[in-house]
Amino acid sequence: MRDLLPAHLSFDEFIAACQRPLRRSIRINTLKIAVEDFLTLVAPYGWQLTPVPWCAEGFWIERDDEEALPLGSTAEHLSGMFYIQEASSMLPVSALFADGEMPERVMDVAAAPGSKTTQIAARMGNRGAILANEYSASRVKVLHANISRCGVSSVALTHFDGRVFGPALPEMFDAILLDAPCSGEGVVRKDPDALKNWSHASNLEMAATQRELIDSAFHALRPGGTLVYSTCTLNREENEAICHWLKSQYPEAVEFLPLDTLFAGAQQALTNEGFLHVFPQIYDCEGFFVARLRKTAPIAPLPSPGYKVGNFPFARMKPKEEAQLINAAAAVGLQWHDDLQLWQRDKEIWLFPAQIAPLIGKVRFSRPGIKLAESHNKGYRWQHEAVIALAGVDNPLSFELTHQEAEEWYRGRDIYPQTPPTKDDVIVTYQRQPLGLAKKVGSRLKNSYPRELVRDGRLFASNT
Repeated sequence: MRDLLPAHLSFDEFIAACQRPLRRSIRINTLKIAVEDFLTLVAPYGWQLTPVPWCAEGFWIERDDEEALPLGSTAEHLSGMFYIQEASSMLPVSALFADGEMPERVMDVAAAPGSKTTQIAARMGNRGAILANEYSASRVKVLHANISRCGVSSVALTHFDGRVFGPALPEMFDAILLDAPCSGEGVVRKDPDALKNWSHASNLEMAATQRELIDSAFHALRPGGTLVYSTCTLNREENEAICHWLKSQYPEAVEFLPLDTLFAGAQQALTNEGFLHVFPQIYDCEGFFVARLRKTAPIAPLPSPGYKVGNFPFARMKPKEEAQLINAAAAVGLQWHDDLQLWQRDKEIWLFPAQIAPLIGKVRFSRPGIKLAESHNKGYRWQHEAVIALAGVDNPLSFELTHQEAEEWYRGRDIYPQTPPTKDDVIVTYQRQPLGLAKKVGSRLKNSYPRELVRDGRLFASNT
């Protein structure tokens, strides 16, 4: 590390920074609430929020009530208004959108737990499509939970080794984020055990995998498209060397795009190539590396993948049934834009991002979009994730809960409002955010909050 540090940085300061606890940070989810409205909403709590220079929605946060109530148990987090995300991990998505272009089809190659996927979706305003891939089966569930909580409708999920996408989906993406698996040297402030099994040999082994992943991602990128490569490690073998290797493979097709103007102060972390090599003492955050590349020319395709995709079990809805369903959805205040298409599998009705359609038959999807409803004899059973993503804040069926009622809702209990709603079916809200569907049965509202999301322990203390 002494050899690695640039001349203007001190090794002693590096060690001191690594031993300091990591500052907490959050990113406001603009799919749910504007930054200004969020700041107004939380102003009474006494949270100290310091802007993150490279992300307009990002803030370092200091709270007096952290021990009494974890951030993840606040009302604003449970309803998807913010995401707990380390500040430096907001850098790659900022780099992906640095030129002001708006890609239509994006891939997040290693997406769990979903911080960057949800950040991309917010930057795209839930338009276009994101293919969010995760290799670990257990982490796909976490990824889906976070996407659902944040009201994201533009994502299709896959569960593959990232090395398949170059052969399977050549030149299919306008932009790709490869936040690569790495040795994690930058995360010691969050996890003191991160380097327990560290070795130089493991760096080199990791770098071999990273070369295969970036090669695959580059093949999946269309000419003219942007690839952001990032890691939370600090050695050159897993960072600059990976980018130079890619350029040596395709010298006519790889252009390094400098990140010196990404935000005020970026020059402090800038390498000679224009990458950002963030040591923890520079911005008082996790160590991180970010490179932005452009594909300037087509390259020879890779051999086709050897796996079989199998039959796709969904079909487009017929126009007459589609019109019926759209009317029924509008009656409960669920609306969506033309970037989403209705597909059906037996009684299940789904909304797929239209930009995903060209990928059908080339890869298998874990979830090709969001599940909208299940049809039955009397109509439709609307799904929780669709309500969270599509109900909005001015829904005709909205029924605002009190602070105590909202707590009860998240605990999975039925609600007994003092003044019951006039309608039989309502979308319960708190702070105007949809929490889910409820049916009036006598004087109570029957809770439909998914059992796997039910919370115990103390909630919402910030609001009292």
